[in-house]
Amino acid sequence: MKIISFKHLVIGVCMFAAAGMALALKPTEKVADVGQKIDLEILIPKTFGDWKIDETITPLIANPEQEAVINRIYDQTLSRTYVNARGERIMLSIAYGGDQSDAMQVHKPEACYPAQGFQIIKNANDVFSTGDASIPVRRLVATLGPRVEPITYWTTIGDTVAVSGVKWKLQQLKFGLTGKIPDGLLFRVSSIQTDDAAAYAAQDDFTRALLREMSPDARKRIVGNSGPAT
Repeated sequence: MKIISFKHLVIGVCMFAAAGMALALKPTEKVADVGQKIDLEILIPKTFGDWKIDETITPLIANPEQEAVINRIYDQTLSRTYVNARGERIMLSIAYGGDQSDAMQVHKPEACYPAQGFQIIKNANDVFSTGDASIPVRRLVATLGPRVEPITYWTTIGDTVAVSGVKWKLQQLKFGLTGKIPDGLLFRVSSIQTDDAAAYAAQDDFTRALLREMSPDARKRIVGNSGPAT
């Protein structure tokens, strides 16, 4: 009969304790279940400033595989194209998910655009000024044949904008230590234009006009605690 050494016994006890601690700390409460419910159709105004929905534009439809991923990850999605008096068009896409755990985190444009056949030829970090605060954003340029589509987006987890994977994970862990599962949102604007600098400037103007039109609570849903002050 083999006698278990003290060293191996201690290791075994520590492993058992670690497994129990991991199970005990596993988040179980969704923030989305206890907070105010979100309705993107109501949250985002159909007209604001010089912008209104362009009813003549039909949003791109995701392929079945992408649509399945979107339906699994997100509770709500919103896709609209806005036009102003000068005929400029901005495509707005917002996706909200009440469960931002490892298996359900937001599906970023760097992944979903190539899945639709696009090529990402630019991917850079930037800062967007809301007018009262600055938030980190990602600037992309996606191409598909002759189509050139500059893109600006950010993601939130809980009440914090977190574009980088490291910051996103830290926020997720922060919620996890309290036993909570955060919700999250992806905000994306894009336009069809070969001049990406001009496109980004127009997208920023559009987004600032949108945020100005929204109530403080609605803005907080979009840009977290970094949103414009009243």
